[in-house]
Amino acid sequence: MDAHRHSAEEVCEEGLALYARALSGHLVPEAEAEAVPCLVTTGLLLPSLDTPGRLRPLPPALALPRLLRTIAREIAERRQRETRLTESFAPLLALAEHPQPTADPAGFALLDGLDRIDDAITQAMLGSCDEILTVQPGGKRPVSSLALALPKEQEMLSRGGRMRTLYQHTTRHDPAVLAHYEQLAGDVEVRTLDEVPDRLIVLDRTIAFIPANPERTMAVEIRHRPTVAHLATTFDRLWRLAVPMYPEATQQPSYDGVTPRQRAIAALLVEGHTDAVVADRLGMNIRTAREHISKLAAALGSDSRAQLGYLIGRSGILDREE
Repeated sequence: MDAHRHSAEEVCEEGLALYARALSGHLVPEAEAEAVPCLVTTGLLLPSLDTPGRLRPLPPALALPRLLRTIAREIAERRQRETRLTESFAPLLALAEHPQPTADPAGFALLDGLDRIDDAITQAMLGSCDEILTVQPGGKRPVSSLALALPKEQEMLSRGGRMRTLYQHTTRHDPAVLAHYEQLAGDVEVRTLDEVPDRLIVLDRTIAFIPANPERTMAVEIRHRPTVAHLATTFDRLWRLAVPMYPEATQQPSYDGVTPRQRAIAALLVEGHTDAVVADRLGMNIRTAREHISKLAAALGSDSRAQLGYLIGRSGILDREE
């Protein structure tokens, strides 16, 4: 038992191994589960109604959101304790002869580390109630990321807020993203574009978060009103150009056998971009990008990359109105 001294809300490696065996169809004797009590305390193993003395596994699709909600709740509680401690020290700080400002006077704060970024966003969302605008570049979002965001987004929507999210067109083929938004109750809309700027979160048009490095392990929290207003206005203009995806999807029309995706690729090809750059700009892997380029070449009757650029220009497909 000494090897299993950890938080009641954590699951150890031995527990995960036993949980995996239970998922394969084996009911777990209660006596065996006593060696790894974390499975019962976290609800991963539940009493079997049909077989007394045995435990059945909670499906992973339900178990993961439950564990993530627990983590999110702990983070929110820590932030609340931090706020109370800050308020308690406020009178003491006022006694200092030369007090230091507690926030960047310019309205910009650098957040270093994923935990600190997530904490800051969670705290900002707890204080927001009107609107959340987000830009999510890339073709797909990890299921774990979607599950962690779900309770925070639903809490804000439950307070009467609304949510608008921009993805790239490649996301329209990701069932996990669509399933995520179908679980939310409230004023939610999702639209897509061929290309979007880097990740962006705007809350109540007063606070914004943007990445501070390519790895997104650092972020900038912005409370500078003119800058936040500029980011929100940019989002609004991109939103008007975007294609609805949820709750009601709108399909883009094809022209002369050329799909909207192929038109977007064609525009980047005539600018001289490589396959890798095309894939990155449009949020797809390079293999998919090359498949679309091959289909575009076939549609235009091109036998070479050089000829393809010429045929794109002569075809007039980039002059079509959306």
